[in-house]
Parts: sequence; structure tokens; C-alpha cells
Amino acid sequence: MGSKKAGKATGGLWTPANIVTTVRVVLVPLWLLVAELLCPAGLNGATIDAGMLAAFVFFVILSLTDKLDGYLARSRGEVTTFGKFLDPIADKLVVIVALCFLLEHGMSSSWVLLVIVAREFLVSGLRMVIASKGVVVAASNLGKWKTATTMVSISGLLLCMALPAGQALDVLNLISQVLLFAAVVLTAWSGVDYFLKGWKYLVEAD
Repeated sequence: MGSKKAGKATGGLWTPANIVTTVRVVLVPLWLLVAELLCPAGLNGATIDAGMLAAFVFFVILSLTDKLDGYLARSRGEVTTFGKFLDPIADKLVVIVALCFLLEHGMSSSWVLLVIVAREFLVSGLRMVIASKGVVVAASNLGKWKTATTMVSISGLLLCMALPAGQALDVLNLISQVLLFAAVVLTAWSGVDYFLKGWKYLVEAD
């Protein structure tokens, strides 16, 4: 059923990977502040908006740090309990804060935020129940595809806010919205997949 007993983490608390993860958490509200301050009152004028372009670049860098801390932890053999706790929180903060910003500026739907937040609450609750039984349900590739698609679609929509009106903007916006829809589908699908794998641990007697 794709499950395994939890293994012992290795490494100290302030490993390079954990430092990167912690910095990523701290940078999330800073990104939001920068994006709000630099977002123009009227989007898509006649020229590229430098402020929103900076917010887009900031978000891309923030997104890529997820790969960096994962690489550092695995390559150095420093997978820690603290990292396992904080890394998914950092991922969720990056996505949810960015989607709230896009929703505020009419670039996303409230349904997108609802599905993603509801999935995270449900799966996190299931993880806690399963972990209390000393079991870890192996993550599937659906989660990786979900995260990648979500990050790319958000990046595309942020870039749309920086571009001037025109055909290029219309094409990029369409592609980004389609990718965001795909991300929502993958989010729901990965949640269902996780529940199917962990259901027997949820209903079994203590």
C-alpha cells in the first residue's frame, strides 16, 4: 500500500538545508509586502511594470529554494525531524500567500484557494493520525507534479501582472490559467490518492 515505518532522521538542527527552509519562511511575508507595495493601481498599462517584474523574480527565487533545501538535505545526509516539519509548511505558505495576493487582484478564483487549502488541512490531519501509529505513507509523484504545476502557474500569473496589454499577455494569461486549473485537479487527485493509501490506518482500531 506504499507505506513504511518511519525512519530515524539524521543531522543537527541548524543544517544548511534547515537554514534555507527557515529563511524561506521568513521571506514569505517579505515577498507579500514587496508585492503589495510595488503592485500598480492599474494593471497592464502601456509598458512593462518594473515593480511587478521584481515581485515576479522574487517569487521565482522563493520557489526555487524548495529544490535547494531538499538537495542539501539529501546530498549531505542531513534529513532532520525539524526539516520534515518546517519544509512542507514553507511550501504551503509560499503557495497560499501568493494565491491570496492573486485573488486580491482578480487574477485567481476563490475556488482555487478553497480546494488547495482544504486538501492541505485534510491531508495534514490524516498524516498526524497515521504518524501517531508509527507509519509514514510514501508520497507519490502526484505531489511533485502538483507542486511544480502550481508554482509555474502562479509565476505565470505574476508575470502577467507585470506585462503590458497585448497579444503576448493574453496568451500567457490563458496558459497560466490552464496550468492553474491543472494544478487544482492534481491537488484534488493527490489528496484522494493519499486518503486511499492511508484510509486503513484511519479506520483501524487503536
